[in-house]
Amino acid sequence: MKKEKILYICGSLNQTTQMHQISNELKEYDAYFSPYYSQGYWYIELLRKVGLMDFSILGGQAKQNTLKYLRENNLKIDDEGKLNDYSLVFTCSDMLIPRNIRYKKIILVQEGMTDPENLGYHLAKKYNFPRWMGGTATTGISNAFDIFCVASEGYKKLFIDKGVVPEKITVTGIPNFDNCEEFLENDFPHKGYVLVATSDMRETYKYENRKKFIERAVKIANGKKMIFKLHPNENFNRAKEEIDKYAPGSLLFYKENINPMIANCDTLITRYSTVVYIGLALGKEVYSDFDVNALKNLVPLQNKGNSAKNIAKVAKDFLEKTNSSTVFVLDKNSIPRYRLIQRLKARKRLARIKTKSF
Repeated sequence: MKKEKILYICGSLNQTTQMHQISNELKEYDAYFSPYYSQGYWYIELLRKVGLMDFSILGGQAKQNTLKYLRENNLKIDDEGKLNDYSLVFTCSDMLIPRNIRYKKIILVQEGMTDPENLGYHLAKKYNFPRWMGGTATTGISNAFDIFCVASEGYKKLFIDKGVVPEKITVTGIPNFDNCEEFLENDFPHKGYVLVATSDMRETYKYENRKKFIERAVKIANGKKMIFKLHPNENFNRAKEEIDKYAPGSLLFYKENINPMIANCDTLITRYSTVVYIGLALGKEVYSDFDVNALKNLVPLQNKGNSAKNIAKVAKDFLEKTNSSTVFVLDKNSIPRYRLIQRLKARKRLARIKTKSF
């Protein structure tokens, strides 16, 4: 008897490792993995093909990191999910819902912190602009999935407030952020410093005053030893030059694991990074562009690393109890929706013609 197949749509390295952990708890199913993709969005596909989406998880370094991880871990790759008919699809984001999964059973898994609710978010929510305009702030608002596995009760409330159907949300915790205590045992040689976790905002075409950010961090440190951990997607040479200029004498790390660094620091300074939750879970002094008191209510469940197992149980129960495919909530920005609207208008015109003819 052939195993049922599950497709895991990955994204950033964090999202990819989350999907891998979930698949390890579903060994009775045949697992295939794909980098994030945009099938069915012709304009996104065009931009991707000419390299203009390389700043995102659709291409560039993020996609290469995902493929490298999948190959190194001997995971089966089905780029864009074209090889098989899947019983279930896990996806790391509903910013885009690829055409070939729109009538599949879909489980969305929260990656981590969501972006601030900017103009793009409000345009997407109120006027049906493309969700990618609002970044991860739009997570969940498509409702084009069967189940949404989220990090905590605080996030469940936040997503309901955004308009996600409450019945679709289940609190499972999220892999990579559910057992922060394990990071306390490490061999990182430094202790008792101020850790500054920078972002890749500029690389993703968002404005950041890096000079102001560094100067604020220096002020908070007040003479204490400083360590800067750069985002893996950052322009290293530019960032190093700025740190050497505005925070001379600071230590700089680039692609090393940040978790031990957070465990050994006294103070953590971030902007919009999910790593802030590790600091809060470990009781560190934390600075963020978000309201820290609000963040405390959103901290992912600390369940000793059982989030992947919880998500897998949700998936098994769903597959065993449900035979029919998901009723896809049509993506308001998709070509299929446009065609559906045209068909409905044509039917109305035909009905009016028939009415007049009698």
